[in-house]
Formats: sequence, C-alpha cells, structure tokens
Amino acid sequence: MQYNEAGGIGPIPGDIVRAEVRSGQYIGELIEVNGPRALVKVLAVLKHPQQGDLHHPYDPDVPMFHERRALSYTEKTTVLLRDVKKYSGEIPEYKESLLAAVQAELDALDRLQRWSAKGLEQLRGLQKEYK
Repeated sequence: MQYNEAGGIGPIPGDIVRAEVRSGQYIGELIEVNGPRALVKVLAVLKHPQQGDLHHPYDPDVPMFHERRALSYTEKTTVLLRDVKKYSGEIPEYKESLLAAVQAELDALDRLQRWSAKGLEQLRGLQKEYK
C-alpha cells in the first residue's frame, strides 16, 4: 500500500494518473502533491474540454461562449487531488489521443444536433395538431 504526501492512500509523485481538469480528462504523470492540490504533467487526452459556458450548458445565447483548448503535451496543471485517480491503462500517443478526443466531442455534438432537429420537427407537428 502506498501513502501520498498527505498521509492518505492514493497516488504519489511519479504515478501515472487520470486527471479531470475543468471539463476535460487527461492522462498524466503526478509531479507533486501540495495539500489538497496536485501538479500533473499531461501525457494524453481522454476527453476534450466542452465548449461554451459551463454554468449555462447547451445555451448558445450566453454573453461569452468560451473556446476551450485541450491542455498541451507535457503542460503542467494544478488539479484538486480529489480529481486525480491512479491510471493503469496504456498511455496513447498525445497527438492521436487529442485527435480521438476532439472527434468524440464532435460526434457527441452532431448526435445532439440531430436529436434536437428531430425533436423540433416532432414538436412542430404536434403544434399543428393542437391548433
């Protein structure tokens, strides 16, 4: 059993971890633990960050629609320790993982757009029947 610097059970510096940063997920190396925070060096992207205002999801009419880039290869980022978990899978090559993550996000948005279009079509049909 390994104990982290805070005396608890969990990842320790040098471990490969999965870290959630804002709305993205990454594989990285845990560099250091400082109280409730950890410094993680990014090695791969598991989930691309969402676009738009995270406090108003799926609202295109917000005052500022944020563009969020994925963290760069070997970029160091501070993460809450609760958002860091030990990772035991294979580490994909960064560029391949980035492209796969952005494609998955595009596919999810495309599905949502198609779902929305079908919902609008059906509701408009119902609206005509209700008149």
